[in-house]
Amino acid sequence: PMVFGAALYAAGAVLEAAAPALGTSGPQLFVWGFCISTVVLYHATFTINSLAHLWGRRRYATHDDSRNNGWLALLTFGEGWHNNHHHYPGAARQGFYWWEVDLTYAVLRLLALFGIVLLHEFGHALACRQVGGQAELIVLWPLGGVAYVNPPTRPGATLWSIAAGPLVNVGLAILLSGVLVAAKSLGWRAAWPDAVACVRAIWFINAGLLVFNLLPVYPLDGGQIVRSLLWFGLGRARSLQMATSLGMVGAAGLLAVAIWTQSVWIGIMAGFLLLQAWRGFQQGRVLAHVAKCPRHHGYACPACQAAPPQGALWLCGKCRQRFDT
Repeated sequence: PMVFGAALYAAGAVLEAAAPALGTSGPQLFVWGFCISTVVLYHATFTINSLAHLWGRRRYATHDDSRNNGWLALLTFGEGWHNNHHHYPGAARQGFYWWEVDLTYAVLRLLALFGIVLLHEFGHALACRQVGGQAELIVLWPLGGVAYVNPPTRPGATLWSIAAGPLVNVGLAILLSGVLVAAKSLGWRAAWPDAVACVRAIWFINAGLLVFNLLPVYPLDGGQIVRSLLWFGLGRARSLQMATSLGMVGAAGLLAVAIWTQSVWIGIMAGFLLLQAWRGFQQGRVLAHVAKCPRHHGYACPACQAAPPQGALWLCGKCRQRFDT
């Protein structure tokens, strides 16, 4: 807490010097961001063991006077469903029905989702490094995660780097299925029903991610796997053009689903996939053009052993001028 308070004070001082028009200062940010927010947090927590025993509805006949209070649940991110908690204190969630807002449990499920996504992206990165490629960055964002991998320009290396991500989900599905089978046979469902329900929820999250990522829509893993398989017979450029064309068709279909279901989230996802597929198609056209260029015979790339093309195709990192090798 002391470090957090000091950081708020320092941030306020920086804003006061850099943007005085905001009217922010170190003491102001410390008082509002640390002192007042801490007081509000503690009082909101204390209301659960006081007001939640006075006002609200009792769904379950527990041995106390605990009650469910929706207003307190909104204020405390789900703790206001206090009667539910006293009826089943071992439950991770406080809201037992869909309309009982429990933001804390929603955050826990979101963390499970991003944990699975992170493992998935680590699969890409480690497989890419295994075949001699580069993988230095993994980014998590609201639409999922991206592992920035640069495998050697060989179809087999690219295929393994991409397929390793879904294989992580397959491994998780096998592991979680084993836990659920053991829970059924050993009686864990009766002893720890909420823990088993949590594992089941993670199983469905993992399965949903696996199915979605395997859709043959570029740049999803399924689309990139299709591209890698086509690369063996059609070459690097032609395979990318065909996979991205299929990806644009799939993204257009997903956009139609978004319009039919009036889902903004699916629409955003479809727009992102369509944009990335179009960029990949343009890249395929450039690769096809480069493939037709004459070559500098007598020279070879140390990675793929291909002769470099002739022409001003390279860009200087300093002056940004194009040049020929």
